Amino acid sequence: MKEQSPLGIALKKFRSVLGTTVVFSFFINLLMFVGPLYMLQVYDRVLNSENETTLLMLTVIACGMLVIYGILEFLRSRTLVRSGIQFDEVLASPLFHRVLKGTLQMPGSNTTFALSDIDKLREFLTGNGLLAILDAPWVPIFLVVCFIFHPLLGVIATIGAVIIFFLALLNELSTSKTLGEAGNASQMANHFATTTLQNAEVIKALGMERPLRAMWQQKHRAMLTLQARASDRAGAVMSVSKFVRMSLQVFILGAGAYLVLLNEITPGIMIAASIMMGRALAPVEQAVGHWKQVVAARSAYARLTSLFSKVAEDKEKTELPKPEGEIAVENLVSVIPGTRNTVLNGVSFSLVPGDVLAVIGPSGAGKTSLVRHLVGVWSPISGSVRLDGSELAHWNPESLAEHIGYLPQDVELFSGSISDNIARFQEGDDELVVEAAQRSGVHDLIQELPDGYNTQIGEGGRQLSGGQRQRVGLARAMYKRPRLVVLDEPNSNLDSVGEEALKGAIESLREDGSTVIFVSHKANLLALSNKVLVLNKGRVQAFGPTQQLMRPTSSVEGSTQTGSTQIGQGESGPLKIQNA
Repeated sequence: MKEQSPLGIALKKFRSVLGTTVVFSFFINLLMFVGPLYMLQVYDRVLNSENETTLLMLTVIACGMLVIYGILEFLRSRTLVRSGIQFDEVLASPLFHRVLKGTLQMPGSNTTFALSDIDKLREFLTGNGLLAILDAPWVPIFLVVCFIFHPLLGVIATIGAVIIFFLALLNELSTSKTLGEAGNASQMANHFATTTLQNAEVIKALGMERPLRAMWQQKHRAMLTLQARASDRAGAVMSVSKFVRMSLQVFILGAGAYLVLLNEITPGIMIAASIMMGRALAPVEQAVGHWKQVVAARSAYARLTSLFSKVAEDKEKTELPKPEGEIAVENLVSVIPGTRNTVLNGVSFSLVPGDVLAVIGPSGAGKTSLVRHLVGVWSPISGSVRLDGSELAHWNPESLAEHIGYLPQDVELFSGSISDNIARFQEGDDELVVEAAQRSGVHDLIQELPDGYNTQIGEGGRQLSGGQRQRVGLARAMYKRPRLVVLDEPNSNLDSVGEEALKGAIESLREDGSTVIFVSHKANLLALSNKVLVLNKGRVQAFGPTQQLMRPTSSVEGSTQTGSTQIGQGESGPLKIQNA
């Protein structure tokens, strides 16, 4: 049996509330007869009998029924709003997980827009668009009553309902495709603006504002053009619909007056039929008025369904024991997610707890791609990455994250305090936060900030310098003494003080028995490693003990010797790799 998606579960839960809403809608529509019946009695009985007591009692009864009508309307609305909150509670958490996972699996697919799709779908399910659909089954009943009053009145009301229905259908056919294209264009324009403005400093410094602004305006203008086209068509349909609606009121009153003159109906029936036709046309008019919401909800539902079908939920995993830090990479083959570009091809190596591995190689060799596999961010096409003998895919992601420390090449901190960031926004133990800061050598730097560990660093940590962000990121990686620590270019933004703190942190991790893997282009960190992995074009060029693979040589040797590759500058001269 196929497992139901969270979207299906949320909608199934909403259906139970929908049944209650249908019951409320039944009595609400039933009470809509109060107005026509009141007018019928007033015109045909009160005015003829001139009985004030009858008028008073009819008015009291009508007002009482309308009070009940108002209470039911309030309860229906309240029920839908509360059910919308429950719908969101069921769907929000798994949706966020799918969006995060989808962003990693399908970069550039704009899965983040699904977070707004849940709002569009919820607004439809709890708004007037759904109420118009629930009231639609009453349209034939109101039309039948008009026929009971007189066949001519029923024909006029039915013709009007059919015309307005076809206008709604025309609105759908003429605007749905354009509105869908406009929605996609709007998402693309917003995504372009968001990603572009993340590099505001570069834009300002290099004078790139004008061309980038022109690119955004082009995307924005395309969206506006599509929206204007759809709005023009919808506006034309709406204008015709209003004309038809007002004309129908004239026709039915004129026909009613004619029938009164012929003594075929009473003046009360004339007025009641006019009101009844208005009730019959109201749901159809609401459908026309809220058609954009219906289209938006339908598109949102389609995108959410697609996301939940493409990105599977993580299955429950057996809880594995705390790892020691043994790493085994076996014939790892990898492509950039969403492409066919192979970045790693047959990479294999192994480490034991306490090893410190330096990963080096030219730009584009696949170092960062390897790092992403080592921390479980990317999944291999073939081969495996094992931690203490178990593939990373076999671990519960949250449990695995507790045993891994990761410092990416582009350090991203999050809006909150320094303490929150170091504790990974979990219910943190202050002692563990301070310990991680001390072991990473950033404790003194934090103490110098205005509010210490409680300093708010702003969106993306922009209130800190690049070096400060990197050092706080290192403390985050060392939080709770992880057994595997992976550092991608950990000294790219560090000064001499920061580099000394980094060296001390790596030494501390090694002494603690943690496995440390770092990527670096700087030879001064290689002395901290006991093993070196050299990558070139996605393949292992060399792997082994640092002292065997790395050796200083004279500049003359560097220009004449074959079978080795120069990679950096050491204290005694250029460092070379003995090629495998």
